[in-house]
Amino acid sequence: MTPPGPVGDRFRRFRERLAAESGGRVDRAPTSADRPNAASGAAATRGPQVESGAAAASAGDHPNGRGTAASSGRGDLTARRSTEAGGRRGRRRGGGEELRVPEAEFTSYYGRPVLKGPVWKWDIAAYLFTGGLAAGSSLLAAGGQLTGRPALRRAGRVTALAAVSASAVFLVKDLGRPAWFHHMLRVAKPTSPMSMGTWILTAYGPAAGVAAIAEAAGVLPRHGLLGLAGRALPPIGHAAGLLAAGTAPALATYTGVLLADTAVPSWHEAYPELPVIFAGSALASGAGVGLLAAPPAQAGPARRMAVAGAALELYGAHRVETRLGLLSEPYRLGRPGRLLRAGRLLTAGGVAGALLGRRSRVVGALSGTALLAASVLTRFGIFYGGVASARDPRYTVVPQRERVEARRTGMDLPADRAVPPAV
Repeated sequence: MTPPGPVGDRFRRFRERLAAESGGRVDRAPTSADRPNAASGAAATRGPQVESGAAAASAGDHPNGRGTAASSGRGDLTARRSTEAGGRRGRRRGGGEELRVPEAEFTSYYGRPVLKGPVWKWDIAAYLFTGGLAAGSSLLAAGGQLTGRPALRRAGRVTALAAVSASAVFLVKDLGRPAWFHHMLRVAKPTSPMSMGTWILTAYGPAAGVAAIAEAAGVLPRHGLLGLAGRALPPIGHAAGLLAAGTAPALATYTGVLLADTAVPSWHEAYPELPVIFAGSALASGAGVGLLAAPPAQAGPARRMAVAGAALELYGAHRVETRLGLLSEPYRLGRPGRLLRAGRLLTAGGVAGALLGRRSRVVGALSGTALLAASVLTRFGIFYGGVASARDPRYTVVPQRERVEARRTGMDLPADRAVPPAV
């Protein structure tokens, strides 16, 4: 039995809406219950493809003339809306039209950052500086020892002992308990920068201490037991000074490896440059000690160290500010950017003064002070740049999406940021 007209009209409009939303396809074959009259049944039996125009024409056979125009208008409106929606979806897929959604804001649940930032404070940034200063001073002392410049040797050894002692204080302050440093010596793990750094400090500290104590041989009596100690200290100090100088490169660069081994985006991505920057900063700070303490006639090795250290430091700083793309921003903006720019200016000024004022003790002292201040600013700028990158979720999310998209599309990243293939 054919259902009444209004009910059949509702079924037909329902089927038209389903067809429009599914792209013109109907999942089931029409039945006799779907056909309000012969004309609409003929239209329904044409196949699974239903067109809104044909459905609107079949509505003209309905005995209720008042519903004919309304049902046909509703069918056209439904078809038009579905066409516009389909067109918008197609344009989003094709990418030819600008997206209407707002830019994504990289936030996280409950206001917490995506990445847990480093818990280190300023004392670790100071530890980075004092460790580099100790390494550079030991190299300066070895240069003065091998070239017969006692003023450079003495200044380098004493400064190295003072700097490594300050490093131990900063490190223990960060650890919280001095025993934790001792506990880290229970294991030697080559793949852990922290473990290797502990052993480097353990090897370097006593050697630097013995070399500095050997400088007191000149004030000891010449006779008796103290006289014997005074005669034995110089050769022991020479050996200890060379041992400290041999360990100094590892002490100067391991902190850069330690920072790059973390998940902090701007530290981790700068893993090739951080050891270079820290090595150059260590050489520059050691050269600053030599320019401050030694007369111009003995400051030749310090001037050469200043040139080498400035070249390494400026090259590495330029790389981290230009090579990392989005992750270079923390090194250019805000407080880290100001610190690094000031460090570059002081480094350039210190080197210029060391080369041009080689006969002036005052100019040499000013150049040494500038180099020491530049080393402090560089270490703190690198430290705070990494902290800033960990606080902003954009520096974590965007590079990850770029790497995922590169793998998905088969595109290759630049050579210096290539993603290793999955194993």
